Amino acid sequence: MTTHARTEPPRRPELGNRAEPGRRSVLAAGGALALAASGLLAGCGGDSKDGGGGDRFRAAFTAGGSQETLDPHVAPNFVDQARAKALYDTLGTYADDMSVRARLAESWESDTSGTRWRIRLRTAAFHDGAPVTAKDVLYSYRRAADPATGSPSQVLLSAIDFDASRADGERSLVLVLKAPDFEFPTVLAGPGTEIIPDGTKDFREPVGSGPFTYVSFTPGGTARYRRWADHWDGAPHIAELEIVPANEESARLNALLSGQVHYTADMAGASVERLKKEGSTRLLTARRATAQQLLLRIGRKPFDDPRLVRAVQLGIDREALVRVALAGHGEVGNDLFGMGLRGYPKDLAPRERDVDEARKLVKEAGARGLRITVETSSVDAAWEPAADLMARQLAEVGLKLTANTRASSTYFSAIKTKGVAAYNTTSTLPVSDFLQQRVRGGAARNQTQYASKEFDALLDRARTTRDEQDRLALLTRAQKIARDGSGLLVWAFSDANDAIGPSVEGLRAAPPNSHDWARFDRVRVG
Repeated sequence: MTTHARTEPPRRPELGNRAEPGRRSVLAAGGALALAASGLLAGCGGDSKDGGGGDRFRAAFTAGGSQETLDPHVAPNFVDQARAKALYDTLGTYADDMSVRARLAESWESDTSGTRWRIRLRTAAFHDGAPVTAKDVLYSYRRAADPATGSPSQVLLSAIDFDASRADGERSLVLVLKAPDFEFPTVLAGPGTEIIPDGTKDFREPVGSGPFTYVSFTPGGTARYRRWADHWDGAPHIAELEIVPANEESARLNALLSGQVHYTADMAGASVERLKKEGSTRLLTARRATAQQLLLRIGRKPFDDPRLVRAVQLGIDREALVRVALAGHGEVGNDLFGMGLRGYPKDLAPRERDVDEARKLVKEAGARGLRITVETSSVDAAWEPAADLMARQLAEVGLKLTANTRASSTYFSAIKTKGVAAYNTTSTLPVSDFLQQRVRGGAARNQTQYASKEFDALLDRARTTRDEQDRLALLTRAQKIARDGSGLLVWAFSDANDAIGPSVEGLRAAPPNSHDWARFDRVRVG
């Protein structure tokens, strides 16, 4: 057996994909009206200032409505991941750069082929006192690999041959893969891979092995948890945790400023500026945490013509987009996902705007004056101003861009099949997993319809290459091919901003999906 990627324990003060995010523009008249609409005023009752009782921590997130569940294998949104992190554990966890560190797994190692992975578990227990065993892991992974479950890691877990895999001890198991994969450890930390007790089907009163135990939960409403003193990584510092819904950004902002919550997730634009001026709160800003994308569907006209893809790449002014659409809270993108993460190509020359070349390409394609519709929504506060600005920029090269604004509730399902161009975002994920899930030919989440045998072959070679540096070099080659032709235009990386009240300690800025993001068991209040 060849030891591979044995990792140090996670740093302690720290999800899937950031499900395509749920930002809301700040309402000019937020105040008590927005708070009442979110349920926060009613939920606070007679609690004291600064988030409630002295040993209770309250965090505000955008909620998912009446269909929410505490099933950790269905964790598409930020709030789902925060709740899952409180109740459950995963075998691994992501560092800020998306490399993998140990969590419930003490170690993992592969054979020389990269198809057989032995995983050894640390001594840990579920909330009912039962030990976490290899059988629990196999059950959890089988369940999350089932397409009917809806795990964001389903595609990656489906690489496991469960008939050949086995538990060979209470805290040891062998996972056999259908094909060699030396990048497999990234799966151990993925959103939707939490370990649950063998046979679990009902999540109305869930049992996990996380730092908090279940108290109560109302779908679309408040989730309450209690400190678990016997957690393998140490007991939380707070006695109680409440995750409360506040769908409007203004409601989350005002709840923090009025002392009704200690923590508020996903602040943007004017809210960030107001918090900076306010002074008593503290912003937790993870730089470049979210890739802002324009998806050009190259499987359909007009973007089946690579000259028009290139014309859009060269025709937009990325610095102006960051300055205007992101209000300066971000960094120019370079048409590849994962800037700053493990596996992102180093020393990549920036994509410079070239209006003359873009105009020439449009003319060669016979597309001068061509009308192009881009799908957008208020899901992300940056998209609509980005669409307005891009329309003006592309007009200079001879293209007429118009926006079709879709309802937030159905936006992501709609753009899977409709339109030729659409805005999208993705938060921090391992680069190799993103390429497999979003860029590989035929992948379910490849929305640009890109297909390249050369790109796919390099991905396959990378995952079957044992040497880490050789593997990363192959990933770099693959990305440079996809950068020009995939139709995935990453125009910027926006910052992720959360905020905390003045009495909060133990939290640091960390990208969503990483270990330290929403690490509420490390929080101290007062």
